[in-house]
Amino acid sequence: MSPRLHAAKVGVRRGWHEFVIGLRSPQDQGFYVGMGLGALALMWFNRDETFEGTPLTLPQVALPSLLAGIVMFAIVVGPAYALALEREDGTLLRSRVAPYGLHGYLIGVGTLTVVSLLPLLMIVLGGSALLFTDAVSADASRWALVVVTLLLGILANLPLGFAIGALVRRIQQVTTWGMLPIIGLAWISGIFGSMAGLWDWVQILAQVFPMYWLGHLMRYAFLPEAAVAGELYTAWRIGPGIAVLVAWTVLGSVLATVLVRRMARRQSGAAVAEARDQAAHQLVR
Repeated sequence: MSPRLHAAKVGVRRGWHEFVIGLRSPQDQGFYVGMGLGALALMWFNRDETFEGTPLTLPQVALPSLLAGIVMFAIVVGPAYALALEREDGTLLRSRVAPYGLHGYLIGVGTLTVVSLLPLLMIVLGGSALLFTDAVSADASRWALVVVTLLLGILANLPLGFAIGALVRRIQQVTTWGMLPIIGLAWISGIFGSMAGLWDWVQILAQVFPMYWLGHLMRYAFLPEAAVAGELYTAWRIGPGIAVLVAWTVLGSVLATVLVRRMARRQSGAAVAEARDQAAHQLVR
């Protein structure tokens, strides 16, 4: 077995092992269950409301955006925090000792992030299928499209999390350079509402990033054909959406790898010790 493949297998096992440990944690499970039930409760109590004069109910419109938002936040912010934290505690520095250790480390973080997302997605999708028959189609082809879209969305957004984690200097900056930009991007991408009132240049900017296309493809998978009237250019653009997500997967992975390697080269025992001291001083304050 090649060293690279061995490192990848070790990374997958590490990510899965940490996920299994998390399953035994009431705090972790409470987060998944609480978030999922909270989303279902929000849609349930507003199940009879229609969306802006259309016959579409709020659960129908909210479900695709909710799934896109969950994927975007979890897949970007999770790895960013993990990379920033484990750079400061020395985990990243230790991973460089083994052959292709950094390669295995990133695969481990990615594996943990993806499998940790599955319980929440299962609660939201499963609960919606039981509670809102008008929001979830029984068509197998639609479900296949949902799975493919979620997979592409995860792969396209995961490099963003690694890139942010590699660029920030302190873990506290992940909120500033990670969460806040993602919230802004979600707003201009139509996740929280219609894009019709946005300036043309903002609409064009949103289409450069994967979040808009993830939401667009999720709406195509869940909403009836008539809902196309609410989309930009009143058209379902499946081909361009898939192309953008694939492009972000490839180009984002290359960029994230370069940034993480550059960050890792700058790490040393002294840098880790300095980061620990600064974190301790902030806790004292």
